[in-house]
Amino acid sequence: MITLVDATGATSVTELNPSPSFSKPTAPLTSRTVYAAAHVVPRTTADNVPGAPADLDWDATLAFRHHLWSWGLGVADAMDTAQRNMGLDAAATRELITRSAAEARSVGGALVVGVNTDHIEDRVISLEAVIDAYKHQLHLTEDAGASVVLMASRHLARAAQSAEDYERVYSEVLAAAGAPVILHWLGSAFDPELGSYFGSSATDAASSTLLKIIANTPDRVAGVKMSLLDAAAERAVRAQLNEPARMFTGDDFNYVSLMGGDSSGYSDALLGAFAALGPHASAAVQALDAGDTAAYQSILGPTEALSRQIFAAPTFYYKTGVAFLSWLNGHQPGVGMVGGLHAARSLPHLSEIVRLANDCGALEQPELARERWHALLAVSGVPA
Repeated sequence: MITLVDATGATSVTELNPSPSFSKPTAPLTSRTVYAAAHVVPRTTADNVPGAPADLDWDATLAFRHHLWSWGLGVADAMDTAQRNMGLDAAATRELITRSAAEARSVGGALVVGVNTDHIEDRVISLEAVIDAYKHQLHLTEDAGASVVLMASRHLARAAQSAEDYERVYSEVLAAAGAPVILHWLGSAFDPELGSYFGSSATDAASSTLLKIIANTPDRVAGVKMSLLDAAAERAVRAQLNEPARMFTGDDFNYVSLMGGDSSGYSDALLGAFAALGPHASAAVQALDAGDTAAYQSILGPTEALSRQIFAAPTFYYKTGVAFLSWLNGHQPGVGMVGGLHAARSLPHLSEIVRLANDCGALEQPELARERWHALLAVSGVPA
């Protein structure tokens, strides 16, 4: 049995379920391209408080990437899941990219990494400076041997006065890319500063600008990751993409149907949720590879309730749930996070994550998860 706690402090118990008997793939996944956006692990004795430089446990951080690769998944690194703009500073970001790229080469693992402008400390800069900042990180990333996800820039959101400004910046940055990149549209639920990205708070107008950017440089765009938590908007953009650009869903609420597809096509995936659900994501795509859509639904469908809890408002604190599950599943020694972000979710919120993870089989080592969770309850003053 495992103990749960609600917002009133009342406790209850539920049966501890066994973990599913998923098998790692023996061949590359083919029916969908799937990247799990990975988090970072701090040293347990580091100064993990708000504002302190990131001090990572490199062994645990990189071992988690190998865990994802071992399931046949690609890794998306140095993105918002890795606490970009929420604790991961520029120096740690550069080192993460370099180290992850080297680890990916050592095992032939698929890797894409985030490129942004966030090494610039000034809050407001010119469009020319935004372009230069993007190019700086772009070249560093390509020199490290990693493929690129061109992230949404807070600097660009502040500097741009029109949709045309976005078109100009992206055109110049994409022209400097040595290989096609994935564009990332991060919605306001994940970052309130990006509410009018691509020049408008209206999704249709912003989508039009995004599609113009792709049409202007079709040979430089490998795909688009949409993280708006709006399945209809994603399908609308997906229907207008032309080869070689592909849609990578970033919708942690609706990924099952978006990946499953319909008459208009399907989305590949680049999801923070899959850092917490790597074995499920792999097993589900293996089912699709075998032509078994029913198994795909039965494996991945039950995980969406857990993902919705992890990504519940305020959504930008979802990293706490990802790291918490990593700790429960034995992928890191402590529950702490860079910048003290482990304190961003309440005990009842974490308890609901435990309940839903237990329900869908996302506790990879159930006995260890129970032991760790009960220890956290005890030090928090809740008898287990």
